[in-house]
Amino acid sequence: MMIKKEDRKTVLMLCDDIRMHSGIATMAREIVFGTVQHYNWINLGAAIKHPEEGKALDLSKSVSDATGVEDASVMLYPNSGYGDAQKLRQLLAVHKIDAIFIFTDPRYWTWLFDIEREIRQHTPLVYLNIWDNYPAPLYNRGYYESCDLLMGISKQTVNINKLVLGEKAKDKKIKYIPHGINEKDFYKITADTEKDKGDYDKYLEFRENIFENKKDIEYVVFFNSRNIRRKSAPDLIVAYRAFCDSIGKEAAKKCALVLHTAPVDTNGTDLRKVKEAMCDPSYVNVYFSGQKLSTQQMNWMYNLADLTVLPSSNEGWGLSLTESMMAETMIAANVTGGMQDQMRFVDDNGEWYTPNSDIPSNHRGTYKEHGAWSVPIFPTNISLVGSVPTPYIFDDRCSFEDIAYAIEQAYNLTPEERSKNGKLAREWVTSEEAKMSAVNMSLNVIDAIDETLRDFKPRSKFDIIKVEEAKRDYVEHQLLY
Repeated sequence: MMIKKEDRKTVLMLCDDIRMHSGIATMAREIVFGTVQHYNWINLGAAIKHPEEGKALDLSKSVSDATGVEDASVMLYPNSGYGDAQKLRQLLAVHKIDAIFIFTDPRYWTWLFDIEREIRQHTPLVYLNIWDNYPAPLYNRGYYESCDLLMGISKQTVNINKLVLGEKAKDKKIKYIPHGINEKDFYKITADTEKDKGDYDKYLEFRENIFENKKDIEYVVFFNSRNIRRKSAPDLIVAYRAFCDSIGKEAAKKCALVLHTAPVDTNGTDLRKVKEAMCDPSYVNVYFSGQKLSTQQMNWMYNLADLTVLPSSNEGWGLSLTESMMAETMIAANVTGGMQDQMRFVDDNGEWYTPNSDIPSNHRGTYKEHGAWSVPIFPTNISLVGSVPTPYIFDDRCSFEDIAYAIEQAYNLTPEERSKNGKLAREWVTSEEAKMSAVNMSLNVIDAIDETLRDFKPRSKFDIIKVEEAKRDYVEHQLLY
């Protein structure tokens, strides 16, 4: 529903600069563009050492041009880092802000949670949140309690919000709002879809450049994520080598692995060295794409692939999987975190699996039936790791042998079968069940924020607490299931 600019509520979004290309910025931008007819937006936009810090930028015209909403109102305040209490108070003093929207790891917002009582006496706090894995992070309880609305990106996150809050969950609004991909940006490329734009020849040239003019590539495995330890890119490289050995050298020469990532990262490893050690270039084709690509070029990447693989040992969502499915390309992924949602496992009642306290995750393989577009890789080791700020979290490691087998499963399908499965993937992510399109995500956000604004009860200035013996705090959900 279109609301006049002067009648719209104003939402302050604290996250990455929405002009940038991180996963957070991409999804935040889709939300702003998809709801700009309903809300006026202000973005305190974070970057590392932001070159435009201190400026106030009016993005309204560019957003109007992109969305067709003539009276769009979007302001951007670039900032180095995610802000502080002083910056927030300044914005609240200058603008009439009706809701504050935060998006990323709660540890970036400790300063905000420290003043939540001050803020929530006037303004509701809404949090688009995600958590990678169990056990339920009791160390996040204070963050969840500080919010009026918790929008869980994955079904697992919604369950975690409820488990951590316990009895207090009934006093919170907790909604499932999965990431949504723009249907116009990611789609199946054919000569017909590109002829009006004259881009089909450009796509073919792009494909040739990726494969260094090698003409006979028939099966392509694609990885699109950061080169950091939990993404398990080295496991994928050695798995791809094992896959090539399994199908034989002559067949392997017609296959390729493409990794769109920084080949060297101190938070990960030197993937070129991994390739050199593990892969005989005479039959194991591994290519790196380390440069930044436009959205159009990313769609080309998913289209040249037959299978997108994400073997992360921890993954809140896995945006490359959703983009791949929207482009009608099959996926293979480790069964952990939000990636489970996208594989659409089916429970004993024939329903899309929803985590609960008895079976909080399907990483142990409780349910095997899944969407035809996916090849699940079940972890073989579940170990507890952590850090001082996040003392415990399961690390779900899948073996490289199982990754290789998943790659081979998709390889053994005919191109027609992979194409059929890819079509099913796009049909499902755009369906009313999945709601993983940008349009559905934006509508979900509008419904959730409007409900929160309507029912908002200002926080009291203080609480009277009866001093009692502290209750022992421990994880109550099942660990073996």
